[in-house]
Amino acid sequence: MSDRGAGPSTAAVPIPRPQRYDFDAIVVGAGPAGSAAALELARAGRSVALLERGPFPGSKNVYGGVVYGRVLDGLIPGWQQEMPVQRWVTRRQTMVLSGARSLTVDFRNENWGRAPHNGATTHRAEFDPWLAEHAQRAGAVLVPSTVVVALLRTADGAVHGVRTDRPDGDLTARVVLACDGVNSFLAKQAGLLGGDQASHTTLGVKETLALPRGVIDERFGVTGSGGVDVEMLGCTGKVPGGGFLYTNAESVSIGLVLGLRGLARAKVRPEHLLAELKRHPSIAPLVRGGELVEYSAHLIPEGGYRTMPPLIADGLLLAGDAAGMCLAAGIWLEGVNFALGSGMCAGRAAATALATGDTSAAGLAGYRSALRSSFVLADHERLRDAPGLVLSERMQQRYPGLLCDFAESVFAVDNPRPKPGFRALLRRAAKRNGVRMRDLAKDALTGLRTFG
Repeated sequence: MSDRGAGPSTAAVPIPRPQRYDFDAIVVGAGPAGSAAALELARAGRSVALLERGPFPGSKNVYGGVVYGRVLDGLIPGWQQEMPVQRWVTRRQTMVLSGARSLTVDFRNENWGRAPHNGATTHRAEFDPWLAEHAQRAGAVLVPSTVVVALLRTADGAVHGVRTDRPDGDLTARVVLACDGVNSFLAKQAGLLGGDQASHTTLGVKETLALPRGVIDERFGVTGSGGVDVEMLGCTGKVPGGGFLYTNAESVSIGLVLGLRGLARAKVRPEHLLAELKRHPSIAPLVRGGELVEYSAHLIPEGGYRTMPPLIADGLLLAGDAAGMCLAAGIWLEGVNFALGSGMCAGRAAATALATGDTSAAGLAGYRSALRSSFVLADHERLRDAPGLVLSERMQQRYPGLLCDFAESVFAVDNPRPKPGFRALLRRAAKRNGVRMRDLAKDALTGLRTFG
């Protein structure tokens, strides 16, 4: 096999239809989507290989984010007692920044610190091995340190396995599940992923800052295992995007998601924007003195429903980031949950197709039906306009200033002048930030239709 190398090939490898298969299914990528899919296939009694390019699941991932637990109820009963949790999220904030000002919506619920919980911060280097171990216990074969370099396809285009970078590393299976991330080359080889990906992909950059547990508790107003999830708007300069700040047990994760096109146009480095965010008067007191223990970057698919690729081909399913399953809707920024949900549906649909002996695209069509009847596609479809709204020029560049101007004028006291009404203050703030009232009304209506 002279074309084997360390990286992926540009084209699938043609093979004759196998007389026998090494596995019923091959899952590429041991992230949340891949391990969830492998777990469901193994539970269904299918032989499944779970291929991971890193030395262990989670070794290639960077993460300090939130997993919302309800999706795990259907995958690992009793997960609350064993999942590697940093902190249970008991406080959520949405913060709008403009200059040195900020406006924050702050919600606290101490009940979220108790079962059944709402969400938890966790590290992927801990979460991914934990999930993959469940798949292994169910019977999946984990194959780490293995790079998949090509699909194996028969003359009719059907996928029947993968080529790896190992000597004699061709592995055949009746169905392949591509869970190989945002830039899935398996999806590209299958002709499912194309077009202008850069226009709907963001770059996530994150710092993990070590701080003593007591300092975090005091600064963020939490106790015990309680934690905080902050989502931010107006913190990325001229670049479309947003920010986040999460508390872990003895560290905080602070970062930005930045549109690739906007980042290139602005000619600014992401670490400079992140440094500016850490200097903001509302953020600096929270991260002061934190010791940098990790800086990381990762591409994220944020186009939503309108930019999802076809999810099914003959012998092939896409799940997780490879399928564009990340929800970026302002107050909701979720990736792991949709990866888990899509992985579960893919694993179950593949198991059903294997049971019927039909792993063609028609035989795998139950995958899309399952996604549509679950939160995975239902939420994406309902919120299909959210990415465009959240990343629009007005939302990114004008509304943070408008909201802060409005809040400042509401809270400022300048007697003995009479206090103006809210409508007058809103018109004044809109004019000051170059927003026409009819555009504000139009965006408000779009927001109601999107989120309502």
